Amino acid sequence: MSATETAEPVEPAESQEGRPLLLVDDDELHCIRTGRALEARGFQIVRARNLAEARRVILLEPPAFAVLEMRLRDGLGLSVIEALLCRRPDSRAVVLTAFGSIANAIAAVRLGAADYLTKPANGEDLTAALLGHAPANGMALKPMTADRARWEHIHRVLEFSGYNISEAARRLGLHRRTLQRILAKRAPR
Repeated sequence: MSATETAEPVEPAESQEGRPLLLVDDDELHCIRTGRALEARGFQIVRARNLAEARRVILLEPPAFAVLEMRLRDGLGLSVIEALLCRRPDSRAVVLTAFGSIANAIAAVRLGAADYLTKPANGEDLTAALLGHAPANGMALKPMTADRARWEHIHRVLEFSGYNISEAARRLGLHRRTLQRILAKRAPR
């Protein structure tokens, strides 16, 4: 299939009328904004602010869809994917994170994520990822800017250094304060 052809949407057993979705994010404002955007597109949102709440929802009534943050205060959101797919194999989970990297995307897809998006993502992109629709323009990936590639490299080194700022700065050849200023800025698009 070429990049310009659209694939048949792959939607779990719940049809257009009932789209239960678990939204897992510990950022209150982002959770509200994302929830509203998805509710406007026909999803019934159940919010979870941590892994324990997400697991409770999955045990009681596993949803057809999930949107989850990669890193939560109490652990990695990727564990939600495994729990959800064990309880409901036809569900579709999308990772939506501010900590985007190729390694994280590969890990998410290997665990069963349907897609991997970086924040901020709009409602159309999220809906397309959740329903398995091909992008309207036929392009699957947006090219990464040099600033974004640098930002991701810095965060990979920081993660590899066990989040030790001094160690990461040494490995990157930066002064510790310079690295702290870089980390305080928002991620480039």
